[in-house]
Amino acid sequence: MAILSDYQEDDQQSPPFSFNAALDPSNPLGFLESAFNFVSRKSSLFKSESAEKQITSLVRSIRERIKAAEEEASAKKAPEKEQDKEKEKKLVPNKGNGIDMENYSWGQSLQEVTVNVEIPPGTKSSLVLCDIKNNYLKVGVKGQAPIIDGELYKPVKADDCFWSLEDQKLISILMSKRDRTDWWKSLLKGGQEIDTQKVEPEPSKLSDLDSEMRSAVEKMMFDQRQKKLGRPSSDEIQKEELLKQFMAQNPNMNFSGSKFM
Repeated sequence: MAILSDYQEDDQQSPPFSFNAALDPSNPLGFLESAFNFVSRKSSLFKSESAEKQITSLVRSIRERIKAAEEEASAKKAPEKEQDKEKEKKLVPNKGNGIDMENYSWGQSLQEVTVNVEIPPGTKSSLVLCDIKNNYLKVGVKGQAPIIDGELYKPVKADDCFWSLEDQKLISILMSKRDRTDWWKSLLKGGQEIDTQKVEPEPSKLSDLDSEMRSAVEKMMFDQRQKKLGRPSSDEIQKEELLKQFMAQNPNMNFSGSKFM
């Protein structure tokens, strides 16, 4: 019995000890010093020659974990920052839904693009350079560097485009869009862009469109407003209505989590 009793006593593990201390964020080393003192009194960790290496390795591991977490958080924020930068680059449209540049301005409706280019007063029409192609525009005065020269943001119908000289100091250009259901972000590709979400079409112009075109425009305007408000688009609303109708016609079916995509 004595032998068994001694064996049981030796086999028993030392009871755990409690450590109570408050961490002062302004003095974290003080907290660690208290923790190390406690460990030194209650264990033989610091008697080992490898203790310093073990603690250094632990600190390095924690630092690497913190760095990895920071890099992951930074990577998640990067796309948001890029989106913010893109928004900052875009300008609020002028009254003509375009941009006023240093020596020319442009505006648009869903059907047409207008460009007004300032030239030296007294310029004759024979000296005007205005080359309009389906995907290209070059404007200026002969013998001088072009004021506008580049690929259009989207194609136009070159045969339906016109220019005129106003008071011998302004070239006025009217170009017919090939796609009449979309707003241009810029006059030329790679040029300064506008925020098309802030375009304000003239309601009176809608009456000039045929019924099919008017419906497409109204749908687009509705979807733009819904997007600004974070609400479903017209297509999403229609799909939800179809789902509700189908559920009403089939009350015995389980539609948990059902959604039209």
